[in-house]
Amino acid sequence: MPAMTEPKLISGNANKPLANAIARRMSMHRGMSVNLVDARVERFNDQEIFVEVYENVRGEDMYIIQSTSNPANDNLMELLIMTDALKRSSADRITAVIPYFGYARQDRRAKARTPISAKLVANLLTEAGVDRILTLDLHAAQIQGFFDIPVDNLYASPVFALDILHHFKGQLNDVMVISPDVGGVARARELAKRIGAPLSIVDKRREKAGEVAGMTVIGDVSGKKCIIVDDICDTAGTLCKAAEVLVENGATEVHAYITHGVLSGPAVERVSKSVMKSLVITDSIEPTDAVKNCENIRIVPTAPMFAQAILNTWSGTSVSSLFETDTLVPIYEGMYSAS
Repeated sequence: MPAMTEPKLISGNANKPLANAIARRMSMHRGMSVNLVDARVERFNDQEIFVEVYENVRGEDMYIIQSTSNPANDNLMELLIMTDALKRSSADRITAVIPYFGYARQDRRAKARTPISAKLVANLLTEAGVDRILTLDLHAAQIQGFFDIPVDNLYASPVFALDILHHFKGQLNDVMVISPDVGGVARARELAKRIGAPLSIVDKRREKAGEVAGMTVIGDVSGKKCIIVDDICDTAGTLCKAAEVLVENGATEVHAYITHGVLSGPAVERVSKSVMKSLVITDSIEPTDAVKNCENIRIVPTAPMFAQAILNTWSGTSVSSLFETDTLVPIYEGMYSAS
């Protein structure tokens, strides 16, 4: 049975446009106005974070929308302090909606005397008072096990599949999905299965950490429109190099579908000058002006999916239904056709 109270949204400063877009989509789904809770998240002169919630949230089902993207530490502290403010204001349930979960790449000890920062962040969120996590494409699925609270991990691949079927209509026989490394094969295979395309792998060789010595394409990509799929694009160096290797091996076009466009440092310039015809990212991280103005970068909205996921969580219905094409098509109506 649905909860008696309406779901209430509150946002930090990490990605206000996405938070507002989620509120608009929920207004459409609910047939009533859904607004962000009136609050201020500010800094004192010494950069201490201060949060004040202006509305009564006692007994409410609260959803904090906050990516922990750059600046990761500031945005994480905002999330923790907002959680504490809501908990001390007697909110009934607090769900952290984290479109981009920072520190997820530090999910294991790759070397001696290094931290497992993803576990530390999980502990911080739980101790602060978060009751549930809703996120998108965790870098490693096992991070869900770092939490002793429910975690709903949404996937971008169903939305990417709709986008590919729409933009490559009539050309799907020439499409091949590419995993940029062996570790990403499961993600690439999932997308390939959804669009009915074959799968290939770019195998990286490293002589030392952080440096790619060479790349080998496993599979025949000649005459194919290659689609590289991954969860994070940071500096885009490896991505652009993989695109070059695919073209050298006979690919006619190279496109990339990346969930989280971190795009730090020289990334945008590299993408703009690369052989890739397009880089498609989601808005899990607020795009910079450089990203918005780059001709071969396109942004797919996640607000429809997050809005429906929040409503499903609130009403106690299935979140995993959002992994199905038949569920997503109506949600993304107007953007992609069912065929």
